Amino acid sequence: MKSTLYHIHDPMCSWCYAFKPTLDKLRKELSIDIQVVHVVGGLAKHSDEIMPLEQQKTIENIWYQINKEVGTKFNHDFWKNCKPRRSTYLSCQATMLARYENKEDKMIEAIQKAYYQEAKNPSDASTLIQLAKNIGLDEKKFEENLKSKKIEEDLQEELNLRRSLKVRVFPSLVLKYKKELYPINIKFNNHKEMLKQIEDLSKNIYF
Repeated sequence: MKSTLYHIHDPMCSWCYAFKPTLDKLRKELSIDIQVVHVVGGLAKHSDEIMPLEQQKTIENIWYQINKEVGTKFNHDFWKNCKPRRSTYLSCQATMLARYENKEDKMIEAIQKAYYQEAKNPSDASTLIQLAKNIGLDEKKFEENLKSKKIEEDLQEELNLRRSLKVRVFPSLVLKYKKELYPINIKFNNHKEMLKQIEDLSKNIYF
């Protein structure tokens, strides 16, 4: 029987961005019996309010911390060029809409690149609509669906799934086999160690 490896993330989470290269390596070496499923975590609800300067500085300092600890590079022009809002639900909805068109990975990568490398703001619908167009989604259809009641309801269902997985920190990995959940210790620069955790668990739960 196949098991599921849940990757719980937020497309606007800086630690998730730092984890992506290692996650990509892990996915390439996973057993074909393990299905990887992305689950959006929903860091911050919809908001039109500009982040207080103190909060902006706190998050920018996290970028410096990640760069020091993991080696990930960030474009700090974001803090000068954009109006930062503590609002990630829209980007979560965007990744889910892309999922329905089998382009979830492309949308996650596009959001992270726009935000962290190109200093664009994925809290803005206009940014997400442009990204959808760039990855080959129908621009008009995407714009309509991004504002729909259905995608907001779908997001709430996904947040309930995240809660059922007992996850509050992003990124997180949880291996599920039948009804049992097995948290995987995140290693930002060592996919082999996570792979070993998963393989060891798989030996025990399958036999």
